[in-house]
Amino acid sequence: MLSPNDRWLAYVSNESGREEVYVQSFPEMRDKSLVSVGGGREPIWSKDGSELFYRQGSRMMAVTVSGAEGFEAGVPRELFDLDFWPARRNRPAHYDVHPDGRFVMFESQQSGSFPDEILVVLNWLEELKRRVPVDN
Repeated sequence: MLSPNDRWLAYVSNESGREEVYVQSFPEMRDKSLVSVGGGREPIWSKDGSELFYRQGSRMMAVTVSGAEGFEAGVPRELFDLDFWPARRNRPAHYDVHPDGRFVMFESQQSGSFPDEILVVLNWLEELKRRVPVDN
């Protein structure tokens, strides 16, 4: 995942023996920094690039970062613990962060399970008007 200023690449590697979140300069791919502590996956940047979010099991973690001169990461902190769908290997995260800091995610109904299908309804307001007519 590229940072909003396109200078830093956040990624997951298991080179330490477990999945961890790293950040490296882009496109040079130098100056690698370990960001997660105790495992991490599914990194996503805040919209202004001042934080990096990642998952550690069911815990959502956040790290304050700066990258004006060189990349620097603060101490990871837990934001919340919630059982939500994990991304499958080599797929994007199943969550995102709104510019105002709120999270959008799919919560698991059963731990570790994925639904057989997801129903997306387009033009739902028109369908509602058709099914529930309002007398003026």
